[in-house]
Amino acid sequence: MTTTSTRRTPRPRTGGGPRSQTGVALLFLAPALLGFAVFYLRPMVKGFELSLTRWDLLTDPQWVGIDNYKALLYDATFGRALLITAVYVVVNITTQTAAGLGIAVLMQKVSQSTVVRSLLVVPWLVPNVTIAVITLFILDPNVGLVNHLLGQVGVGPIAFYGNPDFAIITVALVNSWRNMGYTALLIFAGMQLIPKMIYESADIDGANQWKVLTRITLPLIRPILAMVVVVSMIGSFQIFDTVAVATKGGPVGSTRVIYFYIYEKAFQHGQMGYAAAMSVVLLLIILVMSLFQLRVTRAAESDLG
Repeated sequence: MTTTSTRRTPRPRTGGGPRSQTGVALLFLAPALLGFAVFYLRPMVKGFELSLTRWDLLTDPQWVGIDNYKALLYDATFGRALLITAVYVVVNITTQTAAGLGIAVLMQKVSQSTVVRSLLVVPWLVPNVTIAVITLFILDPNVGLVNHLLGQVGVGPIAFYGNPDFAIITVALVNSWRNMGYTALLIFAGMQLIPKMIYESADIDGANQWKVLTRITLPLIRPILAMVVVVSMIGSFQIFDTVAVATKGGPVGSTRVIYFYIYEKAFQHGQMGYAAAMSVVLLLIILVMSLFQLRVTRAAESDLG
């Protein structure tokens, strides 16, 4: 009698189902989620609770409901601080993005050296406080290097930080210089995703550099540009250290941005509840503007697909 044995072909081992994959993903996300809950979510909730109270750091908080928010409607300084911050945000984002894009294009055309990319990010690694102190000397109307150079061509001296007409512009341009290298690296990284054949086809068709930039590069890196603009906007609304070191909100309040005004109310005037209410309003403004920009720029869509 002969017996035949059948061999079973081993099944390939596949990963778990959607539930197991979700569990693995949550496991990897757990440290970040825990950090977000402890250091961001909980302080935000406590900050909102504080905004409904009157607290001077010395006595117990007193519940006042939405009185702090009502007071904001009649606070002219708060409105002016928002306006000054808006001017700073517009100047900072515009110059920083334009300079970063120009540098990225130059890197793409001239040099893609790692050394060059490393040098570009050096100013971004320097703290804002250090940048403010350095520029105080460089832009000084009496002994500053910039005014010395302007004097050679018959211009100046100019009190860049001391003139209320363009003090906030000076602060914005200083921070644009600090961040434009990092912005350029982000844009440059996005440009590397564009297939070379697209540029080769444009070159064969005789497209000039301006058409290549406006009709190929910019549309194809739109998600990267949207991310850069949104991140820059969020950071711009949070400007504080440069103002605190260089101008302290002056001259005559021309650089009193919203973050500095919140600091004054909280730690100089002892109005923690009122400062918390301003912080909540600022959070809502940033959230609405971020969602609006993401929607308008269609950041989730890419023409490379």
